Amino acid sequence: MQTPRPVNDPANTVIVLVAIVLSALLLVGQALFIVPAGKVAVVTTLGKVSGGSRLPGLNIKIPLIQSVNPFDVRTQVRPEEFSTLTKDLQVIEATATVKYAVRSEEAGRIYRTIASNDRDIYPRIIQPSLLKALKSVFSQYELITIATEWNDISAIVERTVAEELNKFDYVEVRSLDLTGLQIAKEYRAAIEQKQIAEQQLLRAQTEVKIAEQEAIRYDTLNRSLDDQVLFKLFIDKWDGRTEVVPALPGSAGGTPPVIVGRRN
Repeated sequence: MQTPRPVNDPANTVIVLVAIVLSALLLVGQALFIVPAGKVAVVTTLGKVSGGSRLPGLNIKIPLIQSVNPFDVRTQVRPEEFSTLTKDLQVIEATATVKYAVRSEEAGRIYRTIASNDRDIYPRIIQPSLLKALKSVFSQYELITIATEWNDISAIVERTVAEELNKFDYVEVRSLDLTGLQIAKEYRAAIEQKQIAEQQLLRAQTEVKIAEQEAIRYDTLNRSLDDQVLFKLFIDKWDGRTEVVPALPGSAGGTPPVIVGRRN
């Protein structure tokens, strides 16, 4: 039968010290955590948000009591295919690609009120506001206006989405692109015909303006060219060979000499 070691045995002391060191290292390992670049962390104490967002780098938490919930604050790109009605009750389809980023200082509020992870941010925050803005804007315009002024309306949609999301201040909209507009073939043909007619009308109006300007210019020129001016222009260009006959004495109005032809 093996005899128990005394309490003050050096071997027991070593074992206790090793256990203490390992426990301390384990606690330190649980207390320290690193937040990667491009993310922030929300620390909760027994499920309740504690303090502000933890920034990238080395951070500390209370072991076993606090937990860490990371949130990505880099720019996210999400395409959203949608269909909606226009003012004249025509159906259009397109794709809205929104670029957004979570505001790092709002991660705690997002966790507390809306979403506990990154996956829930788009469907719970971005998507509802995006679809609401799309329907709100497109319902104000007729189909032909939407098709012919697509870029301008896209800018209005982007501003509307940003304003809608700024009401809650959770995320920042970086940009929004509308692409792939789809409308019925018969309406597309009508739109193309209207565009051609507008281009032809614009061309005709431009030609009329040019003709009017030319007429004004020639009328002004004709009114400014009397016999004296014409004769001066001739003298400036005279080659010395064209014969000039002096005007008859007593001619009224200072009639200039008569140009009759070239000398041999």
